[in-house]
Amino acid sequence: MDDGTDAECHVKGNFRIRGIRSTNPVAVGDYVNVQRDKVQCTKEDGNSVYWITDVEERRNYIIRRSTNLSKESHILAANIDQVALIVTVNHPVTSTVFIDRFLATCEAYRVHAILIFNKIDLLNEEELAQLAELRALYESVGYETVELSAISGQPSELLPLLAGKTTLLSGNSGVGKSTLLNALFGREMTRTGKISDAHDKGMHTTTFSEMYELDVQGDNVQCTKGWLIDTPGIKGFGTIDFEREEVGHFFRDIFRTSADCRFGNCTHTTEPGCAVIEAVEHGEIAMSRYESYLSILGDCTEAKYR
Repeated sequence: MDDGTDAECHVKGNFRIRGIRSTNPVAVGDYVNVQRDKVQCTKEDGNSVYWITDVEERRNYIIRRSTNLSKESHILAANIDQVALIVTVNHPVTSTVFIDRFLATCEAYRVHAILIFNKIDLLNEEELAQLAELRALYESVGYETVELSAISGQPSELLPLLAGKTTLLSGNSGVGKSTLLNALFGREMTRTGKISDAHDKGMHTTTFSEMYELDVQGDNVQCTKGWLIDTPGIKGFGTIDFEREEVGHFFRDIFRTSADCRFGNCTHTTEPGCAVIEAVEHGEIAMSRYESYLSILGDCTEAKYR
């Protein structure tokens, strides 16, 4: 509320069907207008009952294709300053396709993204080498990366990155988002779960999105407040509302190289004189990035969830 108090608010049924093609017409981070219920003025506990009447225009948001086939999309969070995408090299494995799809969506909606490689305490020498390669790849593209073990204590290196920001924490199920959140606050904020022994995959522990106020304390921290949005783990990331000709704009490395393509409308698939394909063949653009790009083109043409 405007006075800083919390209030329980409900969404009216007619608000849900105003042509909003989303599983959640109101998302975490939204600024909303509310109206006090004139009939049911108070609940049994004495608190007022409010209805959400409108959602103010969003500065930005992170959206993905919904797994609910009756809807088009699902908004993870709105009005955020950055995304901290939690990934793991193993236990469970986060695919580069998932990472690239998420990063492309951040680019599309102009949201700053940080890659946080978690669970480094569980990695063997070969996996640590793979981690180093992945960090080098994404840093060369222009993304900030951090590696840590959330279970080992408060990840103080993250605090300066979170101070004064509204940050969305996201990632696959089982990558340690809840553990990281608890470590940042120094107490249990949300329940943690175990990795499936049979499939080495994460199981859902966070079942709904929630925003937490973080009191940041540490060296070189000028602002002591921040907001963290914790979301349920997601298995796949289907892109939505991407036009085929603009997908390349959301891959920084591909976009930079595309300036040298023979044709201005090059899709980097079969056209002659394509500088992107040539860069992939010479190892100047990672094959994994190019394959992720092609997979999103598939979304555009086949309109399917991956």
